[in-house]
Amino acid sequence: MNEIKKLLYISDINTTKLKKAVLAGVISNILFMIPIIVSIEVFIEIIKPLSGENVSWDRIWLLFLIGILATVIMFLASIYEHRKSYVASYSEAERYRIKVAEHLRKLPMSFFNMKDLSEITTNIMGDCASIEMVLSHILPQIIATTISTTLISICLLIIDWRLALCVIITIPISIIVIWASRRIHKNWVKRLTNLKLEQEEAIQEYIEGIKVVKSCRTSHKNFKYIDNILTSMKNTQLKGEIITGSFFSGAQIILQFGTGITIFVGAMLYVNGLVSLIPILLFCLLSIRIYGPILVQIVSLAELMYYRFATERMRKLLLTEVTSGDKTTALSDFNIYVEDICFAYAEERIIDHVTIPFSANEITAIVGPSGCGKSTLIKLIARFFDVDNGKILIGNNDISEMKPEHLMKYISMVFQDVVLFDDTVYNNIKIGNNNASEEEIIKAAKLAGCDSFIENLPNGYNTLLGENGSKLSGGERQRISIARALLKDAPIVILDEATSSLDPRNESIVHKGISKLIKNKTVIVIAHKLRTIENVDKIVVLKDGKVEEIGRHEELMKNNGLYKKLYTLQDESSKWSVNA
Repeated sequence: MNEIKKLLYISDINTTKLKKAVLAGVISNILFMIPIIVSIEVFIEIIKPLSGENVSWDRIWLLFLIGILATVIMFLASIYEHRKSYVASYSEAERYRIKVAEHLRKLPMSFFNMKDLSEITTNIMGDCASIEMVLSHILPQIIATTISTTLISICLLIIDWRLALCVIITIPISIIVIWASRRIHKNWVKRLTNLKLEQEEAIQEYIEGIKVVKSCRTSHKNFKYIDNILTSMKNTQLKGEIITGSFFSGAQIILQFGTGITIFVGAMLYVNGLVSLIPILLFCLLSIRIYGPILVQIVSLAELMYYRFATERMRKLLLTEVTSGDKTTALSDFNIYVEDICFAYAEERIIDHVTIPFSANEITAIVGPSGCGKSTLIKLIARFFDVDNGKILIGNNDISEMKPEHLMKYISMVFQDVVLFDDTVYNNIKIGNNNASEEEIIKAAKLAGCDSFIENLPNGYNTLLGENGSKLSGGERQRISIARALLKDAPIVILDEATSSLDPRNESIVHKGISKLIKNKTVIVIAHKLRTIENVDKIVVLKDGKVEEIGRHEELMKNNGLYKKLYTLQDESSKWSVNA
């Protein structure tokens, strides 16, 4: 049981429940033998007149009462087994999902760059459901059947070892047949699981791109790869079911040969006067009763092999190393110093020996051509990733030593792509500070300019926003994100192209919200519209992951460097117009 606990990461309390469920299953399986024994004993009593003896009705009534009592105990044991196994499995599945979600929250962003959304979703939903199935329908029953069959076999060997061997000889043979198929089954399950992930990715991509499909009037021929994946999955599933099913069906057939062997050997022993008819009858009936649970568990073994791949994948996820650091020192100095840092995605160097000071109570803008490393730099400061070389300090504290949750208490971020949840407006703003009062939430919403559109929503602050805020415009969604940041009121504010995709009216409203947000803060802003950062305290110009220039707007314009070139190009492009 300890090995199972380690394999499935089961909690101590649910391991105890699982043990109780197994015990109840063992008792239930053993008690199922009593009706057969009682029936044989009643039969012996009934045929006594054939040998000139009298029927003992007292004994028959006693056997009848024993049968009823055994049935009641079996019923209670079955209920107890189900209650313990199902409660344990559902509790464990809940704990697993929460544990996986918490673990994902602590993983570095590099993990998500290597994983597809469909695979992570499968981890949380599919794999947890698999563990739930294993703990409720498979594992307790297999263990209980193994223990009860072993105990019953020992009892049969004591009664008559010859007939007992006939009954149990096919059990190890069936197990060997199943064991021989494990590699084939494992390869099939691995192939099928990978195809399912490919299928989910393809369908998700198709649905997400449905606007493009419609606008370009794309035909089904352009999505032939989806047909190929679905066809391949169907063929793989059919082939695997036929091959592996042959092994398990063969094991079931071999197992049931035991009844025929028992009858044949029993008849030989009876003819030679080595055994009476009643033991033969008893062993034949008991063999049928023994094989019943085993036949069911053979099917369960096939499912267990299938679910084992899911549990292995879950273990691999939970063993993925989380972002390190445990310092929770309170910060009072919010000067940020990026010292000679390097960072690469896979083999590609994105940040190359960058050193930048970000002063407290000042606004520092980061500009540069697309792909120069601007967004990567701010993600490193927020510790979404860890640097490969160098260090980032807030005050005198190296952020690589800080607990990520503690670090984020001091940072508010407003992204260009806002993420909203399918929840109420109120709860989407409250994410900024879960301890905030209703008054503080409404105040933050008003400061961000949200009240003008919230009051027009059907249920005001209690309006559900739909998937990723689908009921709101881009400007309204951005204002919600600013309200979150205002509610958090962190001393460090990072703005990543917060207004680049907004129309002039919404941009003006959002700028007012940002002005309130950044007051007396350490502010880092990424901007493509260079006119919006002319008055900031410092501008950092990046090129190919390196610092090209640092200075104020006026200084950089005098340098005739990259900044002036970008500024001039933008100025020229702003004068462009559509001509008939």
